[in-house]
Amino acid sequence: MSNRHLARTIAMQSLYQWDFTGKVSHKVPEVVRTNLEEFAPDFDDNGFVSDLVEGVIAHIEKIDAIITKYAPDWPIDQITNVDRSILRIGVFELKFSESIPSKVAINEAIELAKTFGGESSGRFVNGVLGAVFKDMIERGELKEVDKVDKKKEEEKPEEAAEGQEGQND
Repeated sequence: MSNRHLARTIAMQSLYQWDFTGKVSHKVPEVVRTNLEEFAPDFDDNGFVSDLVEGVIAHIEKIDAIITKYAPDWPIDQITNVDRSILRIGVFELKFSESIPSKVAINEAIELAKTFGGESSGRFVNGVLGAVFKDMIERGELKEVDKVDKKKEEEKPEEAAEGQEGQND
């Protein structure tokens, strides 16, 4: 398991606890610390877990509104706590974290859903986050990190063609 994936797993567990215990924000640092000690005692996440959890909580109203918009048949309180926590992380990384590429955010959320959610959680998370991302593209709201990745993808075919030209000489 990669370090970032482990960190997201601990963030998901921490958000699950925060949500389940009534969203008491002043206990969040203690919950994160306890989860890090219990699930990854020797893991130095450089504050990534806390940044995720605190970022989700700081933007919770906007995040929940986005989830509600893109999952209109599922009121936020009817989404399972696990799926809701995973979606919140995914939406946070998609919309509010400039350093995480959108495709990474979506793929990581799907993996969390497949591992910790129910039978259809992976498809559900993929559908919601995929719709958010598609709308971001249509509105021209790609993050800088996504624009850089897109430029790299666009350059690859040219590099491959240049490499083939050199081989034919």
